[in-house]
Amino acid sequence: MPAMLPFPAAPTAAESGPTPRVLAAYCLATIGLLLAFSLPFAADYVGADNDDTMRLVMVRDLLGGQGWFDTTQYRLGLAGGTFMHWSRLVDLPIANLIGVFSLFTDRLHAEALALAVWPPLLAVPVLSGMGLAGFRLGGTAAMHATLVLTAILIVSLNRFQPGAIDHHNVQLALVAIIAAMLLDPQVRARDHAVAGLASGLAIAVGAETTPLVAAVCLVVALRWAWHGRAFRDAAAGFGLALALTTTACFFLTVPPAHYGQVTCDSLSYGFYALSTFGGGLLFLAASLAGDRPFAARIAILSGAGAVLATAVLVVAPSCLGNPLDALDPLLATFWLSGVVEAQSFVRQIRHDPGSIGGFYAAGLLALGVCLWRIRRREAAEAHLVLLLLLAVSFAVTLVQVRGSIFVNLLSAVPLGLLVADLRRAANADPGNLRRALAFFCLTLASVPPAWALAGTVLPGRSQQLLEAGLAAAAPRSSCIGPEAMAALAAEPAGVVAAASDLGAPILRHTAHRVLSAPYHRNQGGMLTELHIGLSDPLQAEAFLRGAGVTLVAFCRTDAQTQSLADAEPGGLYASLFRGMVPAYLEPVPGAPEAALRLYRVMPE
Repeated sequence: MPAMLPFPAAPTAAESGPTPRVLAAYCLATIGLLLAFSLPFAADYVGADNDDTMRLVMVRDLLGGQGWFDTTQYRLGLAGGTFMHWSRLVDLPIANLIGVFSLFTDRLHAEALALAVWPPLLAVPVLSGMGLAGFRLGGTAAMHATLVLTAILIVSLNRFQPGAIDHHNVQLALVAIIAAMLLDPQVRARDHAVAGLASGLAIAVGAETTPLVAAVCLVVALRWAWHGRAFRDAAAGFGLALALTTTACFFLTVPPAHYGQVTCDSLSYGFYALSTFGGGLLFLAASLAGDRPFAARIAILSGAGAVLATAVLVVAPSCLGNPLDALDPLLATFWLSGVVEAQSFVRQIRHDPGSIGGFYAAGLLALGVCLWRIRRREAAEAHLVLLLLLAVSFAVTLVQVRGSIFVNLLSAVPLGLLVADLRRAANADPGNLRRALAFFCLTLASVPPAWALAGTVLPGRSQQLLEAGLAAAAPRSSCIGPEAMAALAAEPAGVVAAASDLGAPILRHTAHRVLSAPYHRNQGGMLTELHIGLSDPLQAEAFLRGAGVTLVAFCRTDAQTQSLADAEPGGLYASLFRGMVPAYLEPVPGAPEAALRLYRVMPE
């Protein structure tokens, strides 16, 4: 049997991990900073992201009587609505909080309270998982360093601020728990079963974590192949928990009519079959062949891998690529190109080089630290685990920068240990300026917001950020403010053609159906809205009437609207910018200086 690689020593009974008092202190401090930095500047109780608004709309529909299994947003897109890919598992706690607060106040204030409480609360499992991971890797000092780095990351992200109810904060909490469980020095079945449960939940909550969960499965399988009997129970516990959790989530959230459907952006038959099949194979292999020789375990694992790879090609071959690659070119040009989180490394460095450090620097540094530790055989196996998780997450980030939140989170574990070691060395020799400087520089380099801040000092970068911020804020303040939405809500319920960034707010504040909102499953509605804006007024009328549009909401400060007008000077949007209103549109009376203009589509 191969020799075991050095792993952190098992903690004693007196040092089993972060104490409740320590965690409570970090959680209270982090949540306090979150509130201090966000509440004074809050203009709304819902987060600034469109996804936060759309999540609230989905929760309202659930509370209003829409079926648990029915995640169709009937007021989005063309007739029939849009079947959303979001999980009810995230809607449920938010809906329950609103229900509880509704016992004491009206629905609007209950919503505000629920949305204020939920995101900051999720900082607790993130800090708990990361603190335990740091402790298991390097003891108390590493735990404190990891917690500090994690707290800074949480405060810098907008995903834990009040109102941020999209699912990314839930995913970060699950990733932190997975990392902590995989680093258990006693390789207990209990901890690895928790990792399997968290992995199944991560798949159910959102497809963004699927590559990372695949890496977790590979880590567990390879460690079983290496250690054999010593890792048998841990591998079996992980595989069984993954299979059972994914099965439970599938039948609890997927409509029976869609059991055979394969989608690549949500939990469906494809991810369910592959997760349960892979988890089941790992459970059987570890349970039945845990005592077999190393060569036999490798052969069994290779065979299982070949079977699973074949299953992927048979069940879900389309999910091997980026689902956004299938977007219509028009959407890729006028929508996706403006979504920062969907950009690749190459495109991002070409258009915004100052932002690259915040997305990639900490992860790259963490990868280098893991390789250095492995070479020195310092907690080598633990750093191998982290290396694989970081490498897969980093590869995803090269394709879409949205993966950087997972890379930056996981980076806090190996970097936290290095910061602790450098601090110890600096304190041991107070007069050594080189050690003090190394500690200071490494600590600063381990903080992603520091890299993002450094990017702002590039020539012209601060001015670009200011202009971009003002441009982004303009449509939200002038086109979806209370007055603009009140005027739109006063119109008889109908179908609204508006830029995609206005879609979710219109659904939130009015009873209208809206053609467009920035969600890739609504390609039909988004394309129709783009064709309306790009087509000459005569052709635009045909699109409007074909889609049953009753109102056009024209936001003069919206970036997409302006780009459509620039791309086609003869189009409807360009005509409206010039004040040329076709006869089939009737202006709705309003303030002449208002950024949002409303037009009724006249009957034929």
